[in-house]
Amino acid sequence: MKRLTFILLVLAGLFAPIIHAADDGRVYELRIYTCKEGKLDALLARFRDHTCKLFEKHGIGNVGYWVPVDEENGSKDTLIYIIEHKSRDAAKASWKAFGADPEWQAARKASEEAGKILAKAPESIFMTPTDYSPARTIAKGDKPRVFEMRTYTANDGKLDALNARFRDHTTKLFAKHGMTQIAYWMPTDKEKGAGTKLIYILAHDSKEAGLASFDAFRKDPDWLNAKTESEKGGPLTINPGGVKSIYMKATDFSPIQ
Repeated sequence: MKRLTFILLVLAGLFAPIIHAADDGRVYELRIYTCKEGKLDALLARFRDHTCKLFEKHGIGNVGYWVPVDEENGSKDTLIYIIEHKSRDAAKASWKAFGADPEWQAARKASEEAGKILAKAPESIFMTPTDYSPARTIAKGDKPRVFEMRTYTANDGKLDALNARFRDHTTKLFAKHGMTQIAYWMPTDKEKGAGTKLIYILAHDSKEAGLASFDAFRKDPDWLNAKTESEKGGPLTINPGGVKSIYMKATDFSPIQ
């Protein structure tokens, strides 16, 4: 009996980080900033020198910061990042405290002496991880890599089927074809896609490697069979525009690289 108890305690210790990552009630926030022309470097400097530290001070966890690779997706004017909060209420309190912090106010004023940095209000999407999202890991890769953010919009009533296909087939085939899976999330607010959208991030050795991996994935007989079986009642994503992809590079201050 003592031996069994010991084994159970050991197993509990081993799996605690995974359980914590999936079930501790944390929420994630995807934020997208669009800068005025020529202001991206100033925005990045402000995050590097001030914002990220102040986020941590006020209980906001830094997860990843990226800039799109391609100009059509915002390589010259866009910052995409993900942060984490203990809860939605905690997020509200943290943002309030951050905004009122004299250090933030001073940093913002100094950075905008030559004019405003942002071209419009940031876009914010609160999200929760799917049940098949990998355990949260924030780390640097052992070599340079690019990231891909993909957003799927499901047809009415098809999000559960889309998640089932990812859970049972897609994630395994992504791994088979050399894609590193960072995380999968669903928005929590209806006006931001709750019930219809799936957002996830992959990592590849390069954009070319990512494109090659997806080409092999789409030709894989296991994928073709899974797709056919899952779509007997109709396509799972809207067409056109149901799948959007943005290749990104991590900033030098991003925890995930």
